[in-house]
Amino acid sequence: MKTIILCGGFGSRLGELTNLTPKPLVQVCNKPIVCHIMDYYYNFGFKDFILATGYKSNEFKKFFLKKKFQYNVKLFYTGLHTQTGGRLKKCKKFLSVGEDFMLTYGDALSSHNLKKLLDFHKKKKKIATVTAVHPPVRFGEIKFKNNKVIFFNEKIQLKNNWISGGFFVFNYKIFDYLDKTDSMFERKPITKLVKKKQLSCFPHDGLWQCMDTLRDKQILEEMVKSHRFKYTK
Repeated sequence: MKTIILCGGFGSRLGELTNLTPKPLVQVCNKPIVCHIMDYYYNFGFKDFILATGYKSNEFKKFFLKKKFQYNVKLFYTGLHTQTGGRLKKCKKFLSVGEDFMLTYGDALSSHNLKKLLDFHKKKKKIATVTAVHPPVRFGEIKFKNNKVIFFNEKIQLKNNWISGGFFVFNYKIFDYLDKTDSMFERKPITKLVKKKQLSCFPHDGLWQCMDTLRDKQILEEMVKSHRFKYTK
């Protein structure tokens, strides 16, 4: 089963780290985050990857030509300014009618069981399944009454709220929902799927962490160092 990893963005919120290096190749504990992601998928038996590149695409070529991996990696340049929907659409030629495939972003790690995610997708028989996660809170929470603090917590997680954590499963029919023009698939295509009742949600209560900012990178480093993700070494 193929896994597409979107690796084309500029990663500007990581500051100087992405001036020379595309975000998926930024290292977390001496290994590019995209390699952690592929290790994660490989841990569940997925070994065929398509990296949809854009910004600094030559850096991917340099890196992957130097090393051998236990999985198959295909680098596919999808344009410098292409949106996520456009990058996905350009990967259509690598997939067959009726085929299911995985898709994720090249900047987040998770701990959920990808086999269970796939089984869930097949059971629901929808075109798309998205993994829902609890959002990490960037600021502490304070509750007060009559100007007196009654609760203070520096780091909490909003257990009642959910966001998209990526880690999608799609059927080939997803391409019928992509705009003819270049666009973000998280907007109009996803909205169309919702209206047609073709989007399932797989909730994940466990670990999930993205790498949008330098602070996120520090958090990921700490999580990997402490082996909180079982597939990281």
